[in-house]
Amino acid sequence: MRVIRVRCAVGLAFSFAFASSLAAEVPATADATAFPNYSLVRPGLAAAGQPSAEGLAQLKAMGFKTVINLRTEKEGPKDEEAIVKAAGLSYVSVPVSAETFSQADADAVGKVLDDPAAAPVLLHCSTANRVGAVWALLRMRQGASLEEAENAGKAVGLKSPAMIEAVRKLATPKP
Repeated sequence: MRVIRVRCAVGLAFSFAFASSLAAEVPATADATAFPNYSLVRPGLAAAGQPSAEGLAQLKAMGFKTVINLRTEKEGPKDEEAIVKAAGLSYVSVPVSAETFSQADADAVGKVLDDPAAAPVLLHCSTANRVGAVWALLRMRQGASLEEAENAGKAVGLKSPAMIEAVRKLATPKP
């Protein structure tokens, strides 16, 4: 009986240590000049507006492994992918706008977020508005109600009426 208790205690200690290490992998806050609207969404996932070139170069030192950019090609910056890859990180582009936002966009982001090898991830757009929209759809995929999902999205940056409407359209079953 004593051996089982010791093993359970060791297992619990390891679990708490592992969970703590995940939470500590990326900072809870970041320099607002380098990372506007930065927030820690959950362990292993942070959201932000467009990072500066200096911020992008710091991501590896901050503990990140992957950057997901939701900005469209015409928004730039053109050198982001090169900066991220030069820093030794993975780069994923999922261009999103209020007009084109789809479940497939959220699923593409979700696929990266579901990959433990990709974490920790910085998910960004220009202001974190689209990040919030994607996060809302991902929360609904996890079983959250529309209201809960919208609130979760707003907590990480969902603000514009156009993106809120895009989320609502995708949440409403088509007849």
